Amino acid sequence: MRTNYESPFSTRYASKEMQYLFSAEFKFKTWRRLWIALAKAEKELGLAITDEQIAELEAHKDDINYEVAEAREKEVRHDVMSHVYAYGVQCPKAQGIIHLGATSCYVGDNTDIVTMSEAMKVVKRKLLNVISLLSDFALKYKDMPALAYTHLQPAQLTTVGKRATLWINELLMDLEEVEYRLDNFRLLGSKGTTGTQASFVELFDGDSQKIKKLDQLIAEAMGFDKVVPVSGQTYSRKVDAQVLNTLGGIAQSASKFANDLRILQNFKEMEEPFETHQIGSSAMPYKRNPMRSERICALARYVMTDTLNPAFTAATQWFERTLD
Repeated sequence: MRTNYESPFSTRYASKEMQYLFSAEFKFKTWRRLWIALAKAEKELGLAITDEQIAELEAHKDDINYEVAEAREKEVRHDVMSHVYAYGVQCPKAQGIIHLGATSCYVGDNTDIVTMSEAMKVVKRKLLNVISLLSDFALKYKDMPALAYTHLQPAQLTTVGKRATLWINELLMDLEEVEYRLDNFRLLGSKGTTGTQASFVELFDGDSQKIKKLDQLIAEAMGFDKVVPVSGQTYSRKVDAQVLNTLGGIAQSASKFANDLRILQNFKEMEEPFETHQIGSSAMPYKRNPMRSERICALARYVMTDTLNPAFTAATQWFERTLD
């Protein structure tokens, strides 16, 4: 691995939990969960799918035969159908009902929603931890006088704890946004190639109630209580933009906190922890650079600027979908 490029966003800054949520393993295991959910729903609604076929799918939901899928993709140049094929190799009795009636976005887009939802839960938990720690700090130093600054010029007195409440307040605003996003994630469901569910209209002989129920059953199986009411082939890319805007808000708060701390460290009022064997500078070992805060600011800047990318993607989705 040392001869290949590795992103520091993953190796240096991402938690093991977050790395897993965006890993190939989580992605492809979720694909298989979605195929099982689809088969179970179709069986419940009257299609000729047997318990034996579903049991076979469930028996191989986690032991993904990556080598077979990768070899197949080199032939057919299609990632989803390569994994349909690989799953079918392991499940010969269920081969004909895997992905029945679905399009690629059934697994691709629904998995993205699942991933974002799970990742946002991690963000919420970490945000709550930061708010809790800052609250303890604010209470501890609520009576310690400190000089306040406006325009970065000396102003009236405040306290160290009161200043910390400014940081907490903005994080609480971010928490509200995170909770709103979590409450409003909706699964795409099984909308078909253009959002008309045409293949399911055929499979269920035009029974609209069964088609509606299909979406509901899949959503429940995947842990969601709602599906999008209408769509093209994909869920609206505004969802991606909204999620990135929420993360961008957290980045704004983190950057404001870290910039304040950098200035306070220069003023010798507060400073980052400095570990026993930490080296401040290779040439000036007596220095105590605010490296953590600098990293926070740099990462926050990256997240804030990245909010533009999904906005442009959402704005350039022609008709039922494009690949932008």
